[in-house]
Amino acid sequence: MDHLRPVELRHACRLINHGPTVLVTSAHGGRRNVMAAAWSMPVEFTPPRVAVVIDKKTFTRELVAAAGAFALCVPGAAVVGLTYAVGSESGRDVDKFARHGIDARPGPVLGMPIIGSGCVAWLECRLIPERHTEDAYDTCFAEVVAAAADERIFSNGHWSLRDDNVDLHTLHHLGGGNFARADAVQRPRPAR
Repeated sequence: MDHLRPVELRHACRLINHGPTVLVTSAHGGRRNVMAAAWSMPVEFTPPRVAVVIDKKTFTRELVAAAGAFALCVPGAAVVGLTYAVGSESGRDVDKFARHGIDARPGPVLGMPIIGSGCVAWLECRLIPERHTEDAYDTCFAEVVAAAADERIFSNGHWSLRDDNVDLHTLHHLGGGNFARADAVQRPRPAR
């Protein structure tokens, strides 16, 4: 957590616009949970808004609805095992934070659990109530109210994927328990 620095909210959506797997956290009434989600995306820049798919039947969705908030924590490649584990079990009967030794602290604005060790960025989000979609869809919309990223891989509003920070590269779910690591970014040359 020592390397995390505040991210200007105008750059917050860049933390997830490349499609990484995220860890969705929420807490309410003394209970908390974390789950992996492969479908998240920015939907607006100003104010920064995101969407994430959280199945209506999950414990996380119950907590998100009750709290009106959640956090998206972006795991680095070094914690692929943890990411798979928290996405493969229910938090209804077990505290996944305790079971997996997950270090978390309350977010600065809404108090949602922010995962420290192994996550390279986080966004704390206030749920936007969508009455016409709450019963029909699994997609949740939210406004980002705070964000931070590890300066070793994200600074000045941009990702920097290099050979010396491979363990910090983001994960991308391919299905069937398989993940790919984001790798070197190539800038296309202008067409002549």
